[in-house]
Amino acid sequence: MKKNDADIKLCTHLSYLGMGFPATKELEKILEESFTPKEARVALALPTKVAPLNPVSVEDISKEIYLPHDELSKTLENLSSRGLLYSGLTAQGKKGYALHQMGYGFPQVFFWKGEKSSFSRQMARLVTNYRKAKDVNYEAFGTTKTKNYRYIPPKKAFEHPHEKHVVLTFEQMETVIQNAKTIAVSHCSCRMRTEVLERRRCHYETEVCIKFDELAEYVVERGLGRKISHEEALEINRKCEKAGLVHMVENSREKLKHACNGCSCCCWSVGTIKRRITPRDVLIATYYIRETDAEACAGCGLCADICPVDAVCMEDDLAIVDKAWCIGCGLCIGPCPSDAARLKRRTA
Repeated sequence: MKKNDADIKLCTHLSYLGMGFPATKELEKILEESFTPKEARVALALPTKVAPLNPVSVEDISKEIYLPHDELSKTLENLSSRGLLYSGLTAQGKKGYALHQMGYGFPQVFFWKGEKSSFSRQMARLVTNYRKAKDVNYEAFGTTKTKNYRYIPPKKAFEHPHEKHVVLTFEQMETVIQNAKTIAVSHCSCRMRTEVLERRRCHYETEVCIKFDELAEYVVERGLGRKISHEEALEINRKCEKAGLVHMVENSREKLKHACNGCSCCCWSVGTIKRRITPRDVLIATYYIRETDAEACAGCGLCADICPVDAVCMEDDLAIVDKAWCIGCGLCIGPCPSDAARLKRRTA
């Protein structure tokens, strides 16, 4: 077997995950630099037809690879300690391992610590090349009818004095935080990747990537983040809203595992939409759209200034919304002095 044969096979293996990684030469290079051939063969023994953060026991993994039990256990634990595999308890309460899925770890783990090392710079270059590879975003996020992620507007976006919104609990970051049993915070992988490469200046804080429950326990155990209280998580949430960052979570109603706070210069989704690289509806689920009350609009332009994706512009002192690109993040609602900016639930 050639040195990189296992990496090539692992590249294909990872593409079979439910939230898989498009197989490219760039991904092969990341795997080659991260896994030894033996470690890649061990990773190939882990199943792909499982939900994210759903570990399987060493006993089950051993059925797919010929290695002594102790050697297999040691290899799996080493991979997990380096952030290359997720580890946690199985449904039977045993120690288990799982492949990271897109958005649930790899390759974000290279940056969650907030380190600026030679290894993180190397990985930042490789991950950036992978992200830029042709059709990676489309293959990862655009081929399913139900999108993997969604934005959550801040609470104040729904506090319009002249109308009432029916806001469900899973559409409120405060409720998501309060419902979590364990919470941790890590550094934003997108901003850290940009920062270590020194390619773009971003003045936003990096330690704002919030993890919940199983994923929180994993990042704390592996030193990829720190455990925080509900109060600190709510404070981080408040500061991110004030700074103009966009809340992004999984597109599900319960059991959320992480919340990103993305900026328009570095974020793989917000930044990509702002630069009009990939259509909004290919990347992410958008449940709200900004509208303008033309009679109330004061023409101040504050909403256009704060829009993270440049979906609002001023024409004849009136805020005009590009509904094909608006992400419904709600950041433009708070600054409006005349209550002319409103969020409407999307119907199509």
